[in-house]
Amino acid sequence: MLPSGLGTLTINMDLLEIRHDLHAHPQIRFEETYASELVQRHLGALGIEFRAGLALGTGVLGYLPATTNPESAPTIALRADMDALPIHEETGKPYASTIPGRMHACGHDGHTTILLGVANELVKSSHRPNNVLFVFQPAEEGGAGAKYMVEDGCLNGSLLGNKADMMFGLHGWTSVPIGHVATRVGPLMASTDEFIIELEGQGGHAAMPESTRDPVVAAAHLVLALQQIASRNVGPFEQVVVTVGSLHAGSTNNVIPMSATLHGTIRTMTPELREFAKERVHQISIGIAAASDLKAIVTLNEGYPVTVNDERAVQRFLQVATGVLGADKVSDDGKPTMGGEDFAYYGAECRCCFFQLGLIPEGQETYPSVHTPVFDFNDDALAIGVKVMTALALSEG
Repeated sequence: MLPSGLGTLTINMDLLEIRHDLHAHPQIRFEETYASELVQRHLGALGIEFRAGLALGTGVLGYLPATTNPESAPTIALRADMDALPIHEETGKPYASTIPGRMHACGHDGHTTILLGVANELVKSSHRPNNVLFVFQPAEEGGAGAKYMVEDGCLNGSLLGNKADMMFGLHGWTSVPIGHVATRVGPLMASTDEFIIELEGQGGHAAMPESTRDPVVAAAHLVLALQQIASRNVGPFEQVVVTVGSLHAGSTNNVIPMSATLHGTIRTMTPELREFAKERVHQISIGIAAASDLKAIVTLNEGYPVTVNDERAVQRFLQVATGVLGADKVSDDGKPTMGGEDFAYYGAECRCCFFQLGLIPEGQETYPSVHTPVFDFNDDALAIGVKVMTALALSEG
């Protein structure tokens, strides 16, 4: 059953001011005191009960009970991330970052604003069939803030409200048109594991390489060999990316260094492929080092799991979003990406659906990419996000 009364919802100046305020005051993972305090002020002004100081300090959990029988009513959790990135902004907007080297380059200012807008709409609703948890988390960008929110009890009912039955999250998407949303059942975003490979050899004079054990040459071979994991070790329809993003060796042109270090990422879409790729990175590194008479020290750091959408949660999202936006604006074939999302941790606690919120303006074919100095969340998408998330919180089924 779909909620009613949402057809005329439009964004108001208060939410625009909130978004621009957040955008002008970005803070990176676990430092989001400005956003956290802003969220707390607005939840308090709305009369929504909340707990703060979560996830190592800046996370906030709000709770709004159902209008009837909250003890037995289902509980819907909605999530927004609050952190920015260590990037210097170049948008030239009047509300651009006031902090050098920090900017909201991934749109989390928009996500936070949307969830505050949803809270405002739900407080005014005379009929709320579900309890609602508002999960404002820190540190999505590499800090696993979602994991800490889960560990603090945000979804299991031990901290505030009841245990979450279903959860929804969104992300502004730069390849989806404004007014459209997309998702899919199953894997949507990749796991994000890190590798650090240290090759230890014997340095010496660059004019006498025969007296050395050169880690630079071995590193060059290793960069190319790691690409065989995707091209030769898995099927063409399996998704794996192994990227060396950093290679450091030496300090001048006429000295062969003692060591070289490669730093990179492994992205996969299934747990099985994830383990296989990590094993192959280790095997190839040890093998290349041995062939070059070097020692390899391989460190594999586990990142975010695969973000997997639950079928029932997706079907509920599709039904609700179609009722709100129209069937032509809703896709069940959202394109998976090898980018990662710590929303994955929530999926281990309850049925979850993560969806893509379109940002491309009408009349344009492209939009500046996230994680770049020229990205800015499209304000026109705020109303769409509020509309869909509010409908999800009020839906029954």
